[in-house]
Amino acid sequence: MSLSSEIVVVDDPIQFYDAQTIIPSLTFTDHHDHDHDHDEEEDLEPFDSERLPPTLATEIQKFLRVANLIQSEEPRIAYLCRFHAFEIAHNLDRNSTGRGVRQFKTSLLQRLEQDEETTIRRRKEQSDVRELRRVYHAYKEYIIRHRGAFDLEHSHREKLINARRIASVLYEVLKTVTNAADHQALADRDSIHSRPKFYVPYNILPLDHGGIHNAIMQLPEIQAAVAAVRNVRGLPSPQIFHKHGNFIDLFEFLQCSFGFQEGNIANQREHLILLLANCHSRKTNNKASLSRLGDEALDDLMKRFFKNYTDWCKFLERRNNIRLPVVKQEAQQYKILYIALYLLIWGEAANLRFMPECLCFIFHHMAYELHGMVTGAVSLKTLEKVMPAYGGGKESFLNNVITPIYRVTHEEAQKNKSGTAYSTWRNYDDLNEYFWSPDCFEIGWPMRLDHDFFCVQSTKKHKVKKARPPPTPTPTPTPTTDVENHTEEVENHTEENENEPMVEEEIHEPKWLGKTNFVEIRSFWQIFRSFGRMWGFFIMSLQALVIMAYHDLKYPLDIFDKEVFDDVTSIFVTSAFLRLIEAILDIAFAWKARTTMEYSEKVKQVLKMVVAGVWTIVLPVLYTTSGKKYSCYSSEIQPDRWFDELCFSPYLIAVAIYLMTDAIELVLFFVPAIRKYIEVSNFKICTFLLWWTQSRLYIGRGMQETQLSVLKYTFFWVLLLCSKFTFSYYFEIRPLIKPTKEIMEFGEDMYDWHELFPVVKSNAGAIVAVWAPVTIVYFMDTQIWYSVFCAIFGGLYGILHHLGEIRTLGMLRSRFHTLPSAFNVRLIPPPLKNDQSPQNNLLRMILFKGSDCGNDGIAKFVLSFPSLAVVVHLINKCTHRELDLMTIPISSELFSGMVRWPIFLLANKFSTALSIAKDFVGKDEILFRKIRKDNYMLCAVKECYESLKYILEILVVGDLEKRVISRIINEIEDSIERSSFLEEFRLNELPALQAKCVELAELLVEGNENHHGKVVKVLQDMFELITNDLMVNGDRILEFLNSMQPVEDVAFFCRRIDPQLFESYAEKNSIHFPLPDTGPMNEQIRRFLLLITIKDEAMDMPANLEARRRISFFATSLFMNMPSAPTVRNMVSFSVMTPHYLEDINFSMRELESSNEQVSILFYMQKIFPDEWKNFLERLGCENVDGVKDDGREEDLRNWASFRGQTLARTVRGMMYYREALKLQAFLDMAEDEDILEGYDTCERNNRTLSVQLDALADMKFTYVVSCQMYGHQKLCGDPHAQDVLDLMIKYPSLRVAYVQGREEIVEDKPQKVYYSMLVKAVNGFDQCFFSRMVHVISRDQLCHHWSKNSSQSSQTVNIGRQKFSANYQLVFRLFKAFMFIGVLSVIISLSLICKLSVKDIIVCCLAFLPTGWGLIMIAQAIRPKIDHTGLWEFTKVLAKWYDYGMGVVLFAPIAILAWLPIISAFQTRFLFNQAFNRRLQIQPILAGKKKKNR
Repeated sequence: MSLSSEIVVVDDPIQFYDAQTIIPSLTFTDHHDHDHDHDEEEDLEPFDSERLPPTLATEIQKFLRVANLIQSEEPRIAYLCRFHAFEIAHNLDRNSTGRGVRQFKTSLLQRLEQDEETTIRRRKEQSDVRELRRVYHAYKEYIIRHRGAFDLEHSHREKLINARRIASVLYEVLKTVTNAADHQALADRDSIHSRPKFYVPYNILPLDHGGIHNAIMQLPEIQAAVAAVRNVRGLPSPQIFHKHGNFIDLFEFLQCSFGFQEGNIANQREHLILLLANCHSRKTNNKASLSRLGDEALDDLMKRFFKNYTDWCKFLERRNNIRLPVVKQEAQQYKILYIALYLLIWGEAANLRFMPECLCFIFHHMAYELHGMVTGAVSLKTLEKVMPAYGGGKESFLNNVITPIYRVTHEEAQKNKSGTAYSTWRNYDDLNEYFWSPDCFEIGWPMRLDHDFFCVQSTKKHKVKKARPPPTPTPTPTPTTDVENHTEEVENHTEENENEPMVEEEIHEPKWLGKTNFVEIRSFWQIFRSFGRMWGFFIMSLQALVIMAYHDLKYPLDIFDKEVFDDVTSIFVTSAFLRLIEAILDIAFAWKARTTMEYSEKVKQVLKMVVAGVWTIVLPVLYTTSGKKYSCYSSEIQPDRWFDELCFSPYLIAVAIYLMTDAIELVLFFVPAIRKYIEVSNFKICTFLLWWTQSRLYIGRGMQETQLSVLKYTFFWVLLLCSKFTFSYYFEIRPLIKPTKEIMEFGEDMYDWHELFPVVKSNAGAIVAVWAPVTIVYFMDTQIWYSVFCAIFGGLYGILHHLGEIRTLGMLRSRFHTLPSAFNVRLIPPPLKNDQSPQNNLLRMILFKGSDCGNDGIAKFVLSFPSLAVVVHLINKCTHRELDLMTIPISSELFSGMVRWPIFLLANKFSTALSIAKDFVGKDEILFRKIRKDNYMLCAVKECYESLKYILEILVVGDLEKRVISRIINEIEDSIERSSFLEEFRLNELPALQAKCVELAELLVEGNENHHGKVVKVLQDMFELITNDLMVNGDRILEFLNSMQPVEDVAFFCRRIDPQLFESYAEKNSIHFPLPDTGPMNEQIRRFLLLITIKDEAMDMPANLEARRRISFFATSLFMNMPSAPTVRNMVSFSVMTPHYLEDINFSMRELESSNEQVSILFYMQKIFPDEWKNFLERLGCENVDGVKDDGREEDLRNWASFRGQTLARTVRGMMYYREALKLQAFLDMAEDEDILEGYDTCERNNRTLSVQLDALADMKFTYVVSCQMYGHQKLCGDPHAQDVLDLMIKYPSLRVAYVQGREEIVEDKPQKVYYSMLVKAVNGFDQCFFSRMVHVISRDQLCHHWSKNSSQSSQTVNIGRQKFSANYQLVFRLFKAFMFIGVLSVIISLSLICKLSVKDIIVCCLAFLPTGWGLIMIAQAIRPKIDHTGLWEFTKVLAKWYDYGMGVVLFAPIAILAWLPIISAFQTRFLFNQAFNRRLQIQPILAGKKKKNR
């Protein structure tokens, strides 16, 4: 029997069925875990829908997944879905040429043959079409019935999503079956074809018809953005592009016009809508205006998107092609079109995004074509409408624009010789630099692929052939040129060229352009050339300091002495020679770019060398001939004070001319606004002035700092250099002048000097030996001074900006009462009135410490702080008890200003107050003043009193007992009002009452029904204790009790005894025990118990250092100077991307239990994190690892280890905290008082409408993407890492994964490898691709996929990995250090004994070695390539390590010790300098440099 024998159409009327008989199957069940209850279902196992051939996966996977979902309830429908998948697979690859296609088709065919008879018997209708129709209509009715319910619970939402997915697939299957049937077979065939799709995969915005009721689509800003994008009025007719029907939106129009990919269109459509919505919500304060997109938001986006493009046009002196009409509504449509066009170009550019000016070139031409199409421009020659040069065809833009340019980048990269051939290939920067010149327009549009830009290999060959003269380059149109005129010019040029006679000319092959402005040359001399100004300044300063020391100057102003000044001015001669060397090095380093360098740049390099050479002749000659011949003009000549006169010489005049360019640069440096104007200006005089000092490049122009920043920068370096030169002059240079003079006075007699120099005729060697170490230190100690000044200025900056305001738990407790005020200022948006701007909040931010926040602000802080504690608990950083100690109860009292502070603040406060009151003798006012002095103590006493009243009010239900308790409470409160509390109560009995309260609270917490009698006894004990011992006039309570008891006159003896106080009798209950099992009640009793029992140990909670750090950091951040937080709706959206290659995602159980040197990873982590392991077991309720495994909690165990092993799972969890924080912040923005009292977690669970709104706002503001480059390959190979990635997406539904999928496509019966950039998310347990974009690449290693999001992009690179160290290596290394220490100690002792060195001499030698060692380290760093593979470099690293530690101790230990003084500690110096001490001087990272690949 044929497989399709039952797929026939029977002319039956359409019947509708009850959806409830089918919909239960919608609940998602993993396709690996289906159970089969019938014998016929034993063979109906799920067919593998995940491991599919790459050429077929995209087209057939959804059918196979749906078949697995519904096969238990509707096996025949599952069979039809698989049959449809087989037909698609066979049509895509009839010859089975793709990898794995033949095996897949065979396996699926066998499954179909196996299921055919079985599924027919279970069919509920007479034909397959009726069966399909029945199930399809059932799902359709379910979808229609729940379409508007966007606030469903999570399980119901998944059920609705599944229904939409299944209905969408069934619609396609039914449509295919209908097409294959006879025309008379199905009367409603046309109606079936016209039905829309029920489910379209989407990322954030469900823009299909079925998603209009989604919560995010209900946001007014989203609706306004969607309406603006879908405004297609005034666009050209779709028939021009051979399209049936109208354009859906502007993006579809651009796709038909320029041939962009569908995945790119869908991605950028969502991208732009989210950008418009976010910008619109920030720019609009009035909620009523959110429903219509404003021009302010569009103008802001236009400035941000096209700033680089407009700057590029201005730099090339071209008018930009962004043309806007006068009509306001049309202008808005044009703006969206231009932004969308740029996004589509950028989205499909792939690696060409590294060439932003190349994208500007592409956009420049395509924007001109876009304007021509929209305005309906017609060519005067052809009388046809202007159309794009590359447009209409499928993937036309990718194939014709991006691929040719990318091919150049790829072929150039093949010539780099593993990165060593720096001058023979062009990288992205080199290719992009070509578009900084007007020559780029010679490429033309359409691009001339024979242009030199596309030439990769240079050749010297040329031919002679007959050809027409080269056409005159077509001028690029400007905005003032009409489209018709431009088209006519192009056609006129073509006709003129065709009419030209054939001439014999020399046609050259395309020329390789080479590098344009810079060719990298790696040389030792780069150290001097790159820091030429620094070296020159230090050399001239050293020369001046030596001259000053030689003249024995004691004060800086003595330099103006005539003789001294004459000698000091010789530094300009040195400067001239240094500049000549610099000019020569410039030419040497640019030599390889001489063939491609611009002519003006060559002239400048030569002129610089010539001018420098002239000055090296002029200045020395003038200095030697006329340096001391001054011409002075003064009314009274004073030779000894020449600076009172106006004196100059020819040499000084030459120096003034020589320094003229430096003076101009100095002025421009101190006035950055003028320099910025000169750099960005196109005026010829500005270009000429800038030409001499720097190359005219597009980038780096106008990047000057503000005037204030320049002044602060100058002040820092002037102070640093003054300190350095002062120290160098008085302690390095000046002490050597006298020994140098003495050595010079010895004369030239021959003398013996060591065996290395047996006969020495000059004392120059001795002078060099004396000055060499000092000179090295002079050049190298600037970094030491820099480190010191950075620490000092960093400390001052931290003090001024409140960095480290709260560092310890003690400081946190003392400042905790100010946190609500700080939280209210920093994180609660102020209500902005119409006439109030955000800038007016500056005074509010400065003065918040002295003002109390509103009751609403206190409530919001109380709601937020426990969320931090819960997070700390969930990551096993604290115990259950510590969580209780950090929790702040939420009650209606918050709105009256009363806060129940966390118990760790109130620890021991009640006990202390009890001790004070117990032994106090005096008046009530003095006692109350002592208690009020500590606010936390007062709060603890009040809360304990109120809690006890509340507990007794709930516990005691008898009328008599209630009256008695009420009478006692009235006595207490009346005595307090009369200030006679100490007279009427014996407070020395309070400890006994406390003990009874503890006993009562413990019984209530335990809640054991069998302890009813114990509770009664404790209450009776408390009553007697209060009335007999505590109260002075307790007999009044007893009299009141006796008066309330009825007295019966009986004439006979009665054995009945009345129940005692608090005792229950028969049906009469005096107490309600156990208490109602409600969360708030139990929490309050536990809190009361902790308040009256907690001691000093709670002051050190939480014990985990990481938990302390997080809480302290949160508190510290509230006191930092930062802008006020806007509402979530007005926040700037942002995205985060984490690259991931093959690093671990989650530890597997096998990895955790595998041992390396008999130590498993799990055991290792238990020893590293003992407190967190204990907290983890407590949270799970297990005693050990075996208990965790027995309870089936291996997944929790894997997560615990993975979150501490720097795996991807830990990174994702940390990033998802951003989303949770946004939701909490949005809740604070939207919540009413009732919602706050209910709590965030409770409200999110119960109030579905509010919950989905929070999710919608979080999705609109934050997106997290993990770039798993190997995910596609891992899925095909069945790698467990792929399942780990999927588990992450299931756990975090807002997580997105981007990866590159290699796919074989059949082209002309031949497989062709094509790469796609994919973006997926988890939908009901599967990964679903919603954006797919093809990238034309040659090598997989060069893929760079980047999915745009709804925000300004932020990239974060996370280092994921583990380092494994060998215990044997560590042992050898420690032994080596021990022997080294013993050896150094032996040398010191030997020198002390032999050379008779004192302790003072040894200390002086060590101090003298510190700067010398620094110089030796720097020399070793400079020559590292020569000694890298020798033992000398290892010795240098060891020396650097000890030098690092030693200098850190010498510099920062005294400061750290002084920081413990109370005065300095108040200024936070201890925290700041300890940070600097911990970081030390960072010498080892400098030496490490770039690690090699094999290390």
